Amino acid sequence: MLVVDRMLPGLDGLSLISALRAAGRATPVLILSALGEVDDRVTGLKAGGDDYLAKPYAFSELLARLEALQRRGRADQAVDDHLEVADLVLDRARHRVTRAGQAIHLQPREFRLLEYLMRHAGHVVTRTMLLEHVWDYHFDPQTNVIDVHVSRLRAKMDRDFSQPLLHTVRGAGYRLGPIE
Repeated sequence: MLVVDRMLPGLDGLSLISALRAAGRATPVLILSALGEVDDRVTGLKAGGDDYLAKPYAFSELLARLEALQRRGRADQAVDDHLEVADLVLDRARHRVTRAGQAIHLQPREFRLLEYLMRHAGHVVTRTMLLEHVWDYHFDPQTNVIDVHVSRLRAKMDRDFSQPLLHTVRGAGYRLGPIE
């Protein structure tokens, strides 16, 4: 959870929040600001803030709002623990994957890769996105690690089924989902 002031030195808080959201980060954000007019609050919430508290504020209210965001985050996480694409199901809480009811045994990195692809189902996911979010590399190390893992994952999840779910989009990346 983040508490962000709108008037940060160097980078304003709204730009920080927008960058987080553009990077796919769902971290709860409470905006704390001296800018408290209705238009300021609306702008902050539209920029990706989850709550907005204007200064001056009571510390007890700040704590209550942070607790509310934390509860909301737990509820959202419970929903996010169970991902489905077609007949493919990923259960984060149990660290299990099934397809049409059949268990698929994945290595930890394959599990993270599949989870990322499922969270972006139907969209093209680039190699750079995978390197940054699954391998935590922020540069292209000129490796075939992604190709190897995608190949292994594809063999495990598509091998025994008539309709493949993991597709290569030439020159762009990968897409998870049924053929449209």
